[in-house]
Amino acid sequence: MRRILLAVPVLLAGCVARQTPEPQTQVAAPASVTRPATGALIGLTASELVGHFGSPALQVREGTSVKLQFRGRICVLDAYLYPAQNGGALRVTYVDARSQSGVDTDQAACISALENPS
Repeated sequence: MRRILLAVPVLLAGCVARQTPEPQTQVAAPASVTRPATGALIGLTASELVGHFGSPALQVREGTSVKLQFRGRICVLDAYLYPAQNGGALRVTYVDARSQSGVDTDQAACISALENPS
């Protein structure tokens, strides 16, 4: 009789369905066209920069690096591209923005001005 009483909970435990969490599927958000913000240019390739701002006003090669300069009515944006550590494509690692007179200016404001020339 004791064996039956001990066996009943074990049998009932086997009847309980195990609840395993369903794997969550991640749905990618639709791609949208966004404007680069401050620092958002970091990591872009030269072709991505040209696709966004148009042809650079100046392109300077120094060794394995490239500086692309984009000029607008109110500012100048310099993007410095260096090869990835594994010898991959050149990517933006540093961005400098200044007014036409050479005074440092806000990168986001300069990017906006270059995107919306008046």
